[in-house]
Amino acid sequence: MKNYRIAIMGATGAVGQQMIKVLEERNFPISELRLLASSRSAGRKVPFKGGEIKIQELNDDSFAGMDFVLGAVSNPLSMQYAGKIVDSKAVFIDNSSAFRLNEDVPLVVPEINPDDARANNGIISNPNCSTIITLTALSGICRITPIRKMIASTYQAVSGAGVEGMNELEKQISDYCQGNPLVSNVFLTQILSNVIPMIGSKLENGYTTEEMKLQNEGRKILHTPDLKVCCTCVRVPVMRSHSISVQLVTEDPLSVSEACSAIANAPGCRLVTELDGRDFPTPLDTADQDLVYVGRVRRDLIDEDRGLSLWCCGDQIRKGAATNAVQIAMLLADLK
Repeated sequence: MKNYRIAIMGATGAVGQQMIKVLEERNFPISELRLLASSRSAGRKVPFKGGEIKIQELNDDSFAGMDFVLGAVSNPLSMQYAGKIVDSKAVFIDNSSAFRLNEDVPLVVPEINPDDARANNGIISNPNCSTIITLTALSGICRITPIRKMIASTYQAVSGAGVEGMNELEKQISDYCQGNPLVSNVFLTQILSNVIPMIGSKLENGYTTEEMKLQNEGRKILHTPDLKVCCTCVRVPVMRSHSISVQLVTEDPLSVSEACSAIANAPGCRLVTELDGRDFPTPLDTADQDLVYVGRVRRDLIDEDRGLSLWCCGDQIRKGAATNAVQIAMLLADLK
């Protein structure tokens, strides 16, 4: 078996740290793991497979000899270094949104469109976290009949805002218990005991950049250019794991039992039923693991012929980001 040389760009962030963990958990055959971050983090040591790896400062020469570069950095940094990575002959698997809608860059969820990953020109994009979780939940249904319309409401954990978002919720909990004023720097307003129906920047159509991702990215991943999605994204005071309520309309009629069977047999999914004691998952059920849990599958009352409603949850840091990227690398390396 070949051993691979892998770099992680943004290795000290929440997603970068999770990438390291997932690579070790999945026993990815690695001859060198190069951890890249800013000069502030250079020299720190990170545990990996019983040893330690020293973090290196990210620069133009960081990618020489690598087979894969996993990106967990901002759009500007991804755009700054993408050309250097491609020139080095590594495959860049990017978690930012910088290249997601570029025609020549595959946008991949391995359980759904693995062949797209193989047709890359050196860059592959990881979809948005809510897109990954939602489409993984629906992937079994998509194999039976195309989905034409969706209405989705996301309930997104603070982990979606990175380590800073998680720290802000923890700090607000601590300050509330101690009777101190609550300060909001990461989120638009207090997140503790609150929900915030605004994630991303508002567009001219009244939706936000985050809300349009499910439609724009879904069309590309599912190869369904006419897919219509109405999405509302809400930040909730949950530490990690996003939840999504989905109403969908399929091209062909599909019974609830047929939909449940398709979901139960889809890779990357777990159907939650009354046999589990309840028929719905929660964020706590799905934290720190890679399956997308799906429940409350029922006939939609607005379109009783072709409409279905369901609820799904998935770990935003893992399947919604780090694990999906590692899975893409495993796919290209032909690893099970």
